[in-house]
Amino acid sequence: MSVQSAASHVVVGIRQHAHLADVPLSVAKRMVIYLVFGFLALAVGCIAYQRKLLYYPTHHPEKFGLSEWLHEGQQIGYAHEVPSPKNVWLMLHGNGGQASDRVYALASFSNRDSVFILEYPGYGLRSGSPSMSSINAAANQGYKALRARYPNTPVCVVGESIGSGPAALLATNQPPPDKIVLIVPFDKLSRVAAHHYPFLPIGLCLRDSWNNLEALKGYKGPLEIFGARDDTIIPIVHAKALAERNPSSRFREISGGHNDWADSGQVKIVNQ
Repeated sequence: MSVQSAASHVVVGIRQHAHLADVPLSVAKRMVIYLVFGFLALAVGCIAYQRKLLYYPTHHPEKFGLSEWLHEGQQIGYAHEVPSPKNVWLMLHGNGGQASDRVYALASFSNRDSVFILEYPGYGLRSGSPSMSSINAAANQGYKALRARYPNTPVCVVGESIGSGPAALLATNQPPPDKIVLIVPFDKLSRVAAHHYPFLPIGLCLRDSWNNLEALKGYKGPLEIFGARDDTIIPIVHAKALAERNPSSRFREISGGHNDWADSGQVKIVNQ
């Protein structure tokens, strides 16, 4: 065999082997592409539906004996007011129902205090749609309205469940709340989501992700935290973690589940 003929055989052999090597490489590339597109589709689907998973508003007109809370001609919630209140409380409720449903919480407050329960955008009869940004803006608006109306009265904040997010964020206001009470709260909402959906890319999916650890780190006022022992929605470990990061806080463990805190009289929302 001539040198030229041998060289031709070598070249053909190299090309054949190169072609065979290209086959599994192409399959691998396709698999990577499918995985990437599948991951992106999952992430986009998560983002589209995360608010439906977070917010469960109702829209009935019942007041249950509460008065309408009006600000600049717009109803922004409901109130239980007393003459010359010792304290004024802004209540930020959980993700289900609407503001007027929280009439059950009034027994936990002092009868010398006035209570204003904020309606979130897209809840009850309030226009808009619920989101982290819209709820934070509404909470800030309500807080400032109470500060302006009661300049010489302590204005305190209580947050229930997801309401602990906007409640904690109000700690960054000037002046900050005179007291903050958090009931069945989370430390970081993303950690709760990861607990319930460990198979999802929570970092990509959860756009509305309050961080109470960060919001409260500079707060110097009295902070009281209630965690429910049998809570399966926001397990008590999250309330404990929040309390541990705020050593001056007062942590109280109560019995029952996530929605039982107002039934047993274990929670007293007071500012001494």
